[in-house]
Parts: sequence; structure tokens; C-alpha cells
Amino acid sequence: MTRDMFDVKRAKDGRPVHHWRRDVVELAALFTAVAVADATANLVGHGPDGPALLVISAIALAATAGFHVWWARRHGHAPPTGDTGARPSAEVRQAGPSAESAAAPEAVAGASTLWRMRTTVKDQPGSLAALCTALAGRRVDILSLQTHPLAEGTVDEFLLRAPGGASAAEICRAVSLAGGAGTWIERADAHDLVDAPTRVLGLAARTALDAAELPLALRQLLGRCTIRSLPAAPAGKTRGSQAVPVEGVLEDTVMRLRAPEGAVITVERPYLPFTPTEFARARALVELDARLGPRVPHGRDVLTLPEGDAITVRRADPRDLEAARAMHERCSSRTLGMRYHGPVADADRYLNHLLSPRFGRTLAVETASGRVVGLGHLLWDGDETEVALLVEDDWQRRGIGGELLGRLVAMAVEAGCESVYAVTQASNTGMVAAMRGLDLPLDYQVEEGTLVITARLDATPVVSRLPYDADADAAQQPPAGRIARD
Repeated sequence: MTRDMFDVKRAKDGRPVHHWRRDVVELAALFTAVAVADATANLVGHGPDGPALLVISAIALAATAGFHVWWARRHGHAPPTGDTGARPSAEVRQAGPSAESAAAPEAVAGASTLWRMRTTVKDQPGSLAALCTALAGRRVDILSLQTHPLAEGTVDEFLLRAPGGASAAEICRAVSLAGGAGTWIERADAHDLVDAPTRVLGLAARTALDAAELPLALRQLLGRCTIRSLPAAPAGKTRGSQAVPVEGVLEDTVMRLRAPEGAVITVERPYLPFTPTEFARARALVELDARLGPRVPHGRDVLTLPEGDAITVRRADPRDLEAARAMHERCSSRTLGMRYHGPVADADRYLNHLLSPRFGRTLAVETASGRVVGLGHLLWDGDETEVALLVEDDWQRRGIGGELLGRLVAMAVEAGCESVYAVTQASNTGMVAAMRGLDLPLDYQVEEGTLVITARLDATPVVSRLPYDADADAAQQPPAGRIARD
């Protein structure tokens, strides 16, 4: 039992508990007081003003005793203000809002900021508690917590709500003093309030409906990262990526995953190493995609051109390869040259890549007879997004390019892309006009003789500019969502 416990121990069996050390101290104080009184009496008795000093001392002593009795009765129930060494009493909070809080609600419900933070702590009891105590001292609320065990410690991932005045540097400093290492923090938004299992299940559902969702699902699962897909090597050829095993490879800030058709998906996040838990989640998502096989939503729209011709806009996939090649054969060299910016003979070899859902989404335009006359591509280019169009010569300048571009940009907005870019030539007036028709902020840049137009997706674009024939669509297809929502 410690000394503090002696000081705060209360009465036992209705009587105070006495200790011999306290009795010795009181006895010594009594003897000291007697000695001082005797010395004072001798001084007063032998001095010239002895009687007067004695009377004055008695009056002062009586006044002091009276004041002490009055003060004790007035403040007898006041709590001690000094540090007694005992455990402080629990703070008592009012159940409802106080008058002060009601008068100034902004002081209670002030502006707050959401943060995503990750830090590494030692794998020992009390480490997480110290971290939570440090955050509480800064009035930072922990909304969610995920732990990623490692061999040398534990990575804790937090979703925090901090006072509006708290900066990232202040939070990191508090976490560092509490034992956190390798701390990383960034602003979060309301979408991060969804708990991890719900978010993962939602991403799995999106991937199950559309194979093109896999790169987007990985990006949302792992945060800000760069995702690239490398096609499978042709027969008889090898690539360095072919050495990636089926179970994938995790290398600090890079993970490589094998797609079912032999392609390799590379995920890079230079600013933050991946944990084994994140690698397992990403591998499970890729395995789900592989088990489900090729799949593309079957929704389609039937539109009417200004001349009265009906066209159908739908999603395309590798099964449209022969129809796309036939369209290439009908296109002029000038049209193919503007689209692919290289030798026209190489155009066909791009189609396997462009039609694969691993690298983006493709929209096809069909005539009433089923002939493909236009293709629009939304391509995932690392952490950027490219749009590209190809419309057969006889069907140009009818609004098909603008229709395709509007739908592709709507898909990019839905996928959370911040911008899209198109690589073309200044002489390609049709593509330039289609980009301007988006009514979005545009940036123009000339690179090696080509024109790069970047559209910032600050506002949701118009999805369709052509008349939509709902009756014709219903007559040809069972009820389905419009392609922009697929």
C-alpha cells in the first residue's frame, strides 16, 4: 500500500484509522509548542512592556481563532484546491444543454474536419491506448479504426474528426509524442464515413456487374494510387511481368496481381507502403473478377439522328472485335491517322487492347442493321483518364462524336475522375468541337506536334444531346438502365 493510499483511506468501522507515525509527529509538535510558549513567557515576564505585549498577543490569538471558526463554517463543504495526491473525482457532465451552451451553439457545434490518418505503433499493451489519449487531448474524435498487423509492429488506420482549427501538423506531432511512427495523414470526406466491410462489399458488387470496374474498385479500396494494366505477352514471347506468380507479388509500395487472361495489374503508391492486409483484399477482389469471367452490362439506348436515322449506343467488349475491324476497313486513311497518330496499318492491333474491359470502357454505335459505325473509348491511364473517338467517314458530322463523348465523360464523373484528356491534331476540327461542346473548363497543350485537350470535370455534363426513342428501345430490349448509369 502506498503513502497516497494512507492519505486518502477513510474511516474503518465508523472510527478514524490512526497510525503510529502520525502520533509521533503530533507529539513532537506538542513538545515544540510548549518550548516556544515557555521561551515567550520568559521574554515577556522579564521585559519592560511584558504585561502589555501579553495582553496584545492574547487578543490577536483570540481574533485569529474566531476568524478561523467563521471561515471553516462558511466554506466547510468546499473541495480542496490543492493536489492531495488522491485520484481526482470523475467529471460530472450535465445531461442536457446548459444555458451557456444554448446561448452560444457555435462554440459546441463548430466547424470540424475529417482526416484519414495512418501510423505505426509498437505491438505491445498500452500503445494504442496512449495514441487514443493523445488524440483525445487534442479534442480529436476517432470515428473508425482498422489495424494492420506487421512483424515489427501494427499499422493503425484512423478516420478522425478534428476541430476546424487543428492542422495536420499538430495532429501528427501529438501522435509522434504518443509513440506513433511513419505517420501519414490526408483530408477525408463524407464518403469515408462508410465502414470498411460495407465499402468492400459495395466494390465487390460493382466489380461483379462490370469487369471494367476492377481498376476503379482497386483505386477506391487502396486510396490514392496508380494502377496500370500490362497485356498478356503474345504466344512465343515473354515479358518480365510474366514472372509474376498467380498469387501475386507485394514489394513495399508496389503490388503486382495476375489477371485471369494473363495480364498483369500493377498498383503503385509511392508515398505509403502497402500492408499484407491490403494486399489480401486486393487479391481477393481480383480473384472474384477472375471467377466471374468476362461480363459487360447489356443496357442500350436507341437514339434518333437529326436526319431521322435511328442508332443504338451500347457497351462494347472483345466480342465486337470483328465488327470493329470491319469498320476500320471502311474508314479512310485520314480518319484512322487522326485517331491513332501513327501508321494506319497498326490500327487493328490496338483493338484487342481498346475493347478489353481491363483497360477502360468502350461504347459502340450501331445502325438499325447492326453495323458498327462508331467507337468511343474511356481509357484508364495510370492515375489519368483518356477519351478517344472514331466515327466512320459516312457517319461523321451527325452528332455521333458529341454523343459518345458526352456519355464517356459522364462515366468518368461517375468513376470519380477529376479530369479527362484527348490527344488529337489541331486539324481534327470535329474532335475539338466535341470537346468544346462539353461546356467544361478546357486546357490546351501542344506536345510533339499533337494537341492535348484536358477537360476538368467540375460539373456534370449533359449525357445525351440526341433524341432518345424510349419506345423503340423497349420494343427491342427488356427493361434496362440507360447506358450512362451502367
